[in-house]
Amino acid sequence: QVQLVESGGGLVQAGDSLRLSCAVSGRTFSSYYMGWFRRAPGQEREFVAAIRWSGDSTYYADSVKGRFTVSRDNAKNMVHLQMNSLKPEDTAVYYCAVRRYGGSYDHERTYDYWGQGTQVTVSS
Repeated sequence: QVQLVESGGGLVQAGDSLRLSCAVSGRTFSSYYMGWFRRAPGQEREFVAAIRWSGDSTYYADSVKGRFTVSRDNAKNMVHLQMNSLKPEDTAVYYCAVRRYGGSYDHERTYDYWGQGTQVTVSS
């Protein structure tokens, strides 16, 4: 069992930065992937970024590449999403998730556990 709790969301202006955090509790393994997804109003949840629990592999959606950075702190069991140069189209509820087994890192169906989400609103 893995529990995830996101924090760090808020209301910002276009061009600002935010750092989201995901506290991970429960048993984790080096093979796990941690993913960030988001759901904008009226849209389906979409992949944002992913990082393996060990190693340096990171993955990003094209829409956030160069602006967002995913990182982890294994000692504190935390995963972060640094979001810079935010745009109004980044407005969404952001979720972190754990993928324990195989499958594409950018498909939400391959993720087993999810946090409750944190709201990010970017005003123009």
